[in-house]
Amino acid sequence: MLQSDAGDTQQLPQIIIDAAYYNQLLDLAYGAMLRAPNVAGCLLEEVDRAEVVPSDKVPASVVNMGSEVTYRDNSTGGEETVTLVFPKDADISKRRISVLTPIGAALIGLSEGARFDWTTRDGKLRALTIMKVSAAPMPDAGK
Repeated sequence: MLQSDAGDTQQLPQIIIDAAYYNQLLDLAYGAMLRAPNVAGCLLEEVDRAEVVPSDKVPASVVNMGSEVTYRDNSTGGEETVTLVFPKDADISKRRISVLTPIGAALIGLSEGARFDWTTRDGKLRALTIMKVSAAPMPDAGK
């Protein structure tokens, strides 16, 4: 799924995860291991290597749950704008993509300007760049 730029000299982009969503993301990934092991594994890897910070410390330029994200496909130059959501809220017709999809798992925690390679479900390698992140609403403390 998410990969570093070509060669071993590049580091994976930094990941920042909102502490309010950390356990939900772990539970989601573990729960999906049997039905979607590749994407669940990718999400686990991303969450595992992330810096976990309190909600009020997550920079507005970081992709969080509920963030609207514009990214560019570096091979075509095309741009897409999507909102990152939990699976129950996903609706592709409204451009709401699940964090439990290859692109959703790759986007979580990245910052504007981050460039990353990821492998699609059909095995194609794509290079993407995060162009813009609109800050997500603050999570409910009671959830």
